[in-house]
Amino acid sequence: MTLLRFNTVDVFAERQFGGNPLAVVHGADTLTTEQMQSVAAEFNLSETTFVLRPQDPANTARIRIFTPRAELPFAGHPNVGTAYVLASEAARRGRTNTNDTLIFEELSGLVNVNVLRNGGSIVGAQVAAPQPLLVGSGVAPGIVADLCGLSTQAIEQCRHLPLIASAGNPFLFAQLKDRAALSAATPNVTAFSAHLPRDSAAGLFLYVREPKNDPPIQARMFAPLHGIPEDPATGSANVALIGLLAHLNSKPDLVFKARIGQGVDMGRPSLVEAMAAKRNGVVTATKVGGRCIPVMSGTLTM
Repeated sequence: MTLLRFNTVDVFAERQFGGNPLAVVHGADTLTTEQMQSVAAEFNLSETTFVLRPQDPANTARIRIFTPRAELPFAGHPNVGTAYVLASEAARRGRTNTNDTLIFEELSGLVNVNVLRNGGSIVGAQVAAPQPLLVGSGVAPGIVADLCGLSTQAIEQCRHLPLIASAGNPFLFAQLKDRAALSAATPNVTAFSAHLPRDSAAGLFLYVREPKNDPPIQARMFAPLHGIPEDPATGSANVALIGLLAHLNSKPDLVFKARIGQGVDMGRPSLVEAMAAKRNGVVTATKVGGRCIPVMSGTLTM
């Protein structure tokens, strides 16, 4: 019998029981892939991370990320939450000289995560996308309408048609015309099975832009094929979105920042702070970050 410690934390949260919950399992080196998948299914959160010893001792840890149904090469909120948990534990153990940049080994490559502090206290983390922005193929508005139960008239097509984009984990992105359409969106599982995955994208990320509101962008993400009917906050999608918006901006050089709200329609409001840098017409860096709030800790028996 093996006993493994775990923590749960609300990520991109401004209050407890908001944001996106994450389970972090420590010392998972002895677990098989099948056992990790079973544990993730047992937690039944959008993602569970498993912390292993790094293959290169210069890095902080090796991290594996699982949804209830599959392993992911990269995801934003698991990196933010895992970094917050590991940095907080190091601080409690008196490791005051711990570097505030953590380096995780993941299937997508090396992922850099910066710890966020307020008055010296660790309050969250910011993750840089492990891969450059990739803007992929377009998708017919009718397919998006079928996926989310809306009419094609609800889909904004002036700025960009629905398309697949990735900064480490691909999603299908579509801008909607107004907040009412975003609230009315409902995933059609039959349509998801018929149309996705497409170019490895299995999740649909819908968003609206409301410049006069705070946050000025509101979003929802559906991935029922991964066992996630709706996600309260999706870092890997938001990091690709901020890159996409910078890419679509006519300015060749800029630093574009945005506050993105998600999870409101499912009762778990989340706030993602996103940033993209663009130089000579090319998006060179994308990051997302936010606050984390600890919720539970315990022991897993295997």
